[in-house]
Amino acid sequence: MLVEEAMHWLAIKPGGLYVDATVGLGGHAVEIVRRLGVGGQFVGLDRDAAALEIARGRLAEFGDKVTLVHANFSQIGEIFAERRLPPADGVLADLGVSSMQLDLSERGFSFRARGPLDMRMDRDMAETAEDIVNTVEEKALADLLYQLGEERDSRRIARTIVRARPIRDTEHLATVVAGARKVRGRQKLHPATKTFLALRIAVNREMEELGQFLSRVPATLSPGGRWVMLSYHSLEDRPIKQCFQRLAREGTLKILTKKVIRASDAEIAANPRARSAKMRVAEKRGPDQHGAPHEKEWLQ
Repeated sequence: MLVEEAMHWLAIKPGGLYVDATVGLGGHAVEIVRRLGVGGQFVGLDRDAAALEIARGRLAEFGDKVTLVHANFSQIGEIFAERRLPPADGVLADLGVSSMQLDLSERGFSFRARGPLDMRMDRDMAETAEDIVNTVEEKALADLLYQLGEERDSRRIARTIVRARPIRDTEHLATVVAGARKVRGRQKLHPATKTFLALRIAVNREMEELGQFLSRVPATLSPGGRWVMLSYHSLEDRPIKQCFQRLAREGTLKILTKKVIRASDAEIAANPRARSAKMRVAEKRGPDQHGAPHEKEWLQ
């Protein structure tokens, strides 16, 4: 998503070090590495081993310029310490689910085809969506759907799920949720969209991992280093915005995007999933730039 915009804001230096903390299938990575010259280095992280192998194949032609690591993006600090990496000139994180994860029914991320209720990005993790759907008690399940999916019908949906247990697969869950939802005029989203989102966030502990990532990135950036974040719903965008604003007030970052960057009409037409993408960009201040920034730099 927003590849051209990401490249513009990263402002890649040919000999620099750049990190894609959610490398996925390598779409952004390929464009970054193509812009690196002699001495340039790229490090890609991803928790999904299958996606990482696809990225490895796409990036093989670039040889030792590329290092790929099977790790969660929240581990970025440990990766820098373990590998003794110098401060990065740019860090990118795209928080979206990859097309492979959505389109492969056996991964269980989508309600559009029957598959197991899995939803794990890292398949070494123990807990699946099926565990949550079929074992969590009704009130806790309703709270989860409301807090992580912003689902207004969370209590009704949780009650219906509990009564329908055991939920067998993604198609069964989608049908149960659709039957529990109140119809409010014309529906733009599938009735199960928010339920599936909440379960995916819960299974992968996405909000906890995002919080750790946001706290660790500044220490990995060099002065003048760019930090590009792509998010897809308000639960992700809100902490990113608040983090950037707090670090700008403290004088650590300078916010470069006064308003969020969104996909162009042409990109949305080619890929409707880009409709919800939001990009925010900040730059780490140098030692001579520290101090309270002007108010306009952080009141976004």
